[in-house]
Amino acid sequence: MKTWNQLFTRSGWILEEQGKNTFDCKKETEENLQFLQACLEKADVQYVLKNRELMIVQELMDESNWIRAVEKAAKERRDPSYYFNPEYDELEICHLDLYMMGTVRQLNRLGFSTTLSCDGHDRRFPIICLMKDIDIDLLTSILRLFGIPRVSYYEMRNHYKLSLRIKRSQLLDLAEQLSNLHSEWLEQGIEYIERQLLNQEIEQCLSIPGSSGEEDVIRKVVREKMKPYVDYISVDHYGNLLAEKTYGNGNGPTILLNAHLDTVCEIEPGRTIQKNGTIWTSSEGILGADDRAGVALIVMIAKHLNQSDFCGKVKFIFTVEEEIGLVGARHVDEYFLWGVDAAIVLDRRGNSDIVTSSGGIIPFCNSQYGLFFEQVTKEIGLVGWACREGGSSDTVVWASHGIESVNLSVGYGNEHTAKEFLDVQATYQTYILLKRIFQKGRELRRTLRNISTMRCAQ
Repeated sequence: MKTWNQLFTRSGWILEEQGKNTFDCKKETEENLQFLQACLEKADVQYVLKNRELMIVQELMDESNWIRAVEKAAKERRDPSYYFNPEYDELEICHLDLYMMGTVRQLNRLGFSTTLSCDGHDRRFPIICLMKDIDIDLLTSILRLFGIPRVSYYEMRNHYKLSLRIKRSQLLDLAEQLSNLHSEWLEQGIEYIERQLLNQEIEQCLSIPGSSGEEDVIRKVVREKMKPYVDYISVDHYGNLLAEKTYGNGNGPTILLNAHLDTVCEIEPGRTIQKNGTIWTSSEGILGADDRAGVALIVMIAKHLNQSDFCGKVKFIFTVEEEIGLVGARHVDEYFLWGVDAAIVLDRRGNSDIVTSSGGIIPFCNSQYGLFFEQVTKEIGLVGWACREGGSSDTVVWASHGIESVNLSVGYGNEHTAKEFLDVQATYQTYILLKRIFQKGRELRRTLRNISTMRCAQ
């Protein structure tokens, strides 16, 4: 269920949430505020609006019901001949296509001035026309960060015509993602934006409770985050979140990506995340970066893969009860692991470990698999990364199924204590490594075939 803030943002309003169901409307135009009132009345939502402060005085409603109310109110106001000139006009969202309202509003907020748009009406792909004075290459790069596949644009005489190869319902998700961008980030370039988006993802995951056996809330949040970027997602009989996606023609390796949802103990209610440069700590109790950093990385890489050139399949497993003995991983049904060529676990402390065994006693993989990761880190200039021994993690379980497996550092340290910290710069480096690993999918497949051939020859 979406919050009221999400519903308003996804449908095109720009309000500042002051507290639960309370919003400051001072930045909203009078026309758009009147339209919002009409929508609330069509939806039979009880509210109080006084001095441009809006208070919703009833429980949440399903987004599909909200969308129907917005459409009813828009039909009474929409002018088919409406033309928006961003140099002179304030955007009146009631005249836009239903599913395009939020995306167009956010684009204009960020300075990507639009002139015309169409949500495709589920008959064609959505299109947006933008002024020629915008940085169209930056915009397309941002859209790719959000997992929009095959973004393309055409340079017309007076504008750019942007085509989005997504369903119109996904425009609502895009609006929400664009709302997380700060306009000042745009001046710093795409790498800076990518770092900030990863940091946002980490912070969101760190804000959600979920100790071992109590993963319901974090599982629900992660499921909603992953759903737009996978072909299939479900919760198994034990509570693990399983998903998979075929990329390109599927003719490539099948990789398992894994992190665990639970924290060793509950995150303290009301605590704050203290940020000292790239080092994050908790004001009280554990930070929870073990393993919320790994969870955030998988969400980010799922978005990246959705618009990448990788060919193959990825199976995603977010396990429960890892902290009390790898319990969730041990309960994953065997059938879900069928066909997996290799596993990448994201649950290691530090900033440069490629863990290939448990204490040097239980091997996780053939040495060639670990060395493949080492070589990639050298190619992209990551310093200090090497194959090392490690401790217990879900990697033990995947390796016991005969899957070539490694566990990568994700930047946390002093885990399971009140001194736990996360170096978000190290987390970002792991993200860069993952992107490169999937970019080299063909070479990875050859490495795995060589390992398989050697095994057969023994």
